[in-house]
Amino acid sequence: MIIQKEMIAGLFKDLASVKESGKKVVYTFIPGNLSELIRSFDMLPVYPEINALQSGMRKKSGEFIREAERHGHSEDVCTYVKCDVGMMIKGNIGPTGEKLPDPDLLLLSYTGCFTFMKWFETLERLYPGVPVALIQSPYQEDATITPEMTEYMVKQLKEEVIPKMEEVSGQKFDEEKLKGILKLSAEAEDWIVKIFDSTKHRPSPIDAYFAGVYYIGPINIGFRGTQEAVDYYKELYKEVQERIAKGLGPITPEGVMKEEKFRLVVEGPPNWTSFREFWKLFYDRGAVIVASSYTKVGGVYDYGFRHDSEHPLETLAEYCMNCYTNLNLPQRINLLEKCITEYHADGYLTNSIKSCNSFAAGQLMMMRELEERLEIPVGFIETDLVDPRYFSYSNIKNRLESFFEMLEQRLLIEQD
Repeated sequence: MIIQKEMIAGLFKDLASVKESGKKVVYTFIPGNLSELIRSFDMLPVYPEINALQSGMRKKSGEFIREAERHGHSEDVCTYVKCDVGMMIKGNIGPTGEKLPDPDLLLLSYTGCFTFMKWFETLERLYPGVPVALIQSPYQEDATITPEMTEYMVKQLKEEVIPKMEEVSGQKFDEEKLKGILKLSAEAEDWIVKIFDSTKHRPSPIDAYFAGVYYIGPINIGFRGTQEAVDYYKELYKEVQERIAKGLGPITPEGVMKEEKFRLVVEGPPNWTSFREFWKLFYDRGAVIVASSYTKVGGVYDYGFRHDSEHPLETLAEYCMNCYTNLNLPQRINLLEKCITEYHADGYLTNSIKSCNSFAAGQLMMMRELEERLEIPVGFIETDLVDPRYFSYSNIKNRLESFFEMLEQRLLIEQD
C-alpha cells in the first residue's frame, strides 16, 4: 500500500510539473492502453476514467456530473464521461489538489466500448487543436485473432499513432527501447497472475474485487513496463504468500476477515461513490470475491497472454484485442466459467452498472447461461459507477441478503 501510494503520488507530481520538465501528456483509456508505447517516447499518461473513479471515491463526482448535465449531457450518458467532463469544466483539479495538465495528444484505443469514441469527440471540443490518434481494435466476433486483424492494427500503429507521437514528443520511434519496456511488462504480468491465483487457497488471502481494484492500479495506470511495477508486484506477492502461510483471510477496511463463508465470482465494475459501504455488505457476511471480470478490464492474462518483446508492435495489437470489453459474450462466459470452477466459487453475482453498456449488455444472458451450466446460485444487483443518485443502499442490502441466504441453504444441503 505504501509503495503504491508513493508511485501514484510521484506520477501526479510529474504531471503537475510538466511545464518545468518539458514532458508531453497523453490522454488515453485503460482498456487497450498503449502505456509501453507512451513511455517509449518519454511521455506521461492521463486516464480520464481513473480521474472519474477517484472523484467518486472522494465524494466529488456528484457535483461534476451535475455540471456536465447543465452543459447538455444526458442523464443516460456514461457517468465516467460526465464526471470527467464536469471535472475539466470546473478546473481539472486532480486527486493531489493540483491542476492536471492539458493534453498534448488524445490517444483513443477503441476496444469494444463505443462510448470511448463519443467521449473523445467531447475532449476534442474541450481541447481544440490538440491532435487525435485513433487505433481501432477489431472485435473478436469469432473468438479468434487472425493474422489479418493483427496486420490491420500494426498498420494503424505505424501510419497513425507512432507518427503523431513522434511529432508531439519531438523524438523518433526507438524499437529497441520499446522492447526493453515490454520485457518488464511481461514480468509484471507474470507476478499479477500469481497474485490473483492465490485465491484458490482456503481461506483466500485476498479479495479479488474490492482489494483487487487496488492491486491492478500500477499495471493499469501507466506503470506497466517499468521496474517500479515489477518491484511492487514482487513485494505484493511476498505479502500474499505470508498470509497463506499464516492461514489469514483478506484484509478489509475493518481488519482481517475472520471467517470465509462464501466464495464468489463477480461480473461488472464496482460502485465507487459508496465503495466502503458496498464492500462492507460483503465482508460482514464473510463473502470473499475470489475472481472478478473488472480486474481484467485492463488486460486478460488468464489464458497466457504476455507482451512479447521480440514482436513489439504485433504484441501491442494483440494486447488491445484481448481486452475484456473486446471479447464476445461466449468468450466472457467461458472465462467466468473457468474462474468459478478453478477458484472453487460457491456463487456468481452480477453488479449491473446503469450507465455502462459495454459491461451491462448481455449480463442477464451470461448469468442464466452460467447458472444452467454449473448449477450454482446466481444473484443480480444494480448500481452505477460514480453517480451517487443510483446507489440505493437498502435495495442492494436486501438483494444481497436474499442471495447470501440462498447460498447458505445451498451449502447446508451440500454438507448434509
